[in-house]
Amino acid sequence: MGFLGFSKSNPRSYWIAGAIVLTIILTIIFKKLAVYVDCKGDKKLSKTKPDEENQVKSMDSIDSNATIRTYALEELKMATKNFQIRIGVGATSYVYLAEFGDGRLGAVKRVMEERGGKTKMFLDEVSVLLRISHPNLVGLMGFCLDKGEQLLLLEYVPNKSLFERMHTYHGQSSGTLSWSNRLNIALDVARALDYLHSVADPPVIHRDIKSSNILLINDDHAKLADFGLCKLGNDVVSATTPTKVKGSLGYVDTYYLNTGLVSPKSDVYSFGVLLLELITGLKSVQGSMTLAEWTEECRKNENVEVLIGMLDPELNGNVDIEQLRVLVDVANLALLENSEARPTMTQVVYRISSFMEPQPVRDLPV
Repeated sequence: MGFLGFSKSNPRSYWIAGAIVLTIILTIIFKKLAVYVDCKGDKKLSKTKPDEENQVKSMDSIDSNATIRTYALEELKMATKNFQIRIGVGATSYVYLAEFGDGRLGAVKRVMEERGGKTKMFLDEVSVLLRISHPNLVGLMGFCLDKGEQLLLLEYVPNKSLFERMHTYHGQSSGTLSWSNRLNIALDVARALDYLHSVADPPVIHRDIKSSNILLINDDHAKLADFGLCKLGNDVVSATTPTKVKGSLGYVDTYYLNTGLVSPKSDVYSFGVLLLELITGLKSVQGSMTLAEWTEECRKNENVEVLIGMLDPELNGNVDIEQLRVLVDVANLALLENSEARPTMTQVVYRISSFMEPQPVRDLPV
């Protein structure tokens, strides 16, 4: 297979190709070394929360035979039936279903230059995806940079996005997401972010947390997708130079918006908006206001009747009141204007998981 179709007349192309190959080789070597060290008794999971150890170990066993590789354009055109079945749309990309001869399914993210998809952004995303692995993150299977195409082959997650599930006619026709469903989805996303901020080396700031980037395995479990806007934490955590603001309307951290300074706490803010979306059933923008602004008076009120009034009517009041209080409190802390005062995602995971013990669902007063 000719590697990625780089121009022979441009020496810089060889440097780019060589860099990608070297990254893949080093990633594979380090992953194999990590498995070897783990077998010898090294505490590889020491940074992983105890309640995630089984998830991570299970994921390792599933992915141990998986190979991240480069694909020729023709291979992915054949697998997607020439990009026939579109299953998603991103800011700079379209996503297509891929089916291979051995029965495997994948999702091909086709980054489009005419939609603003730059090669540097593509290579940055590949670089990040090669570094990370977690049960609640969509995994990379391969990629292609060939004949002007920028393609990522990603793990296929069958049930589309949380946005579609909550806000489209087709998704709502499947029934309402229960309160328990919403708590589980929130916890999965929180765990994914905690991994990116606290375990990934270097840390990763996602910068585009939103319901359309949360893909559903089923109504109870989710994976975080789309790393096209992410930043490596060691590049920006202590930065004092503003960067161009990236993200989606209604979810962008107000501190980041006002200063251009991004940090992991920017993801925490976006997660707070996502919590409000799960609680209220509303989109991140309400008319000329963000959902954070729209709900501010109610969510900061300690009267339980007022909090109940925020709930998605589709829930019919079938929630646990104490869990509702905690979730609103977490959202309020995540949405603080002072970014340093916001909790870490480690603290958020602990807070949410601590009240996830099965409890009888109580009907709320009418």
